[in-house]
Amino acid sequence: MKAGILLAGEGLRPSAKGARVRFSGGKRAVIDGPFAEARELIAGLRLWQVRSLDEAIEWVKRCPHPFNGESGIEIRQVFEAGDFGEALAPELREQVSRLREE
Repeated sequence: MKAGILLAGEGLRPSAKGARVRFSGGKRAVIDGPFAEARELIAGLRLWQVRSLDEAIEWVKRCPHPFNGESGIEIRQVFEAGDFGEALAPELREQVSRLREE
């Protein structure tokens, strides 16, 4: 937080209180938690604003160990409207811009 890169950092409730939605063509299937593959669950998130993947890696290396046993932190980039270029319809681009202003 002191470095000014942390935008959010919440924990997630247990998968028993969640659901997954699977997509197959036009169909949607809802699967209620809990989910059996606990090793594949995301337990929380930190949203940082950094200049590069390398910078994110350096910040993660400074994080306290999240659990007593072996664990890991996955680093993922968030999509932004600009990432879609011309494929993003102008009306959607305007809608994203308007929502960000709110």
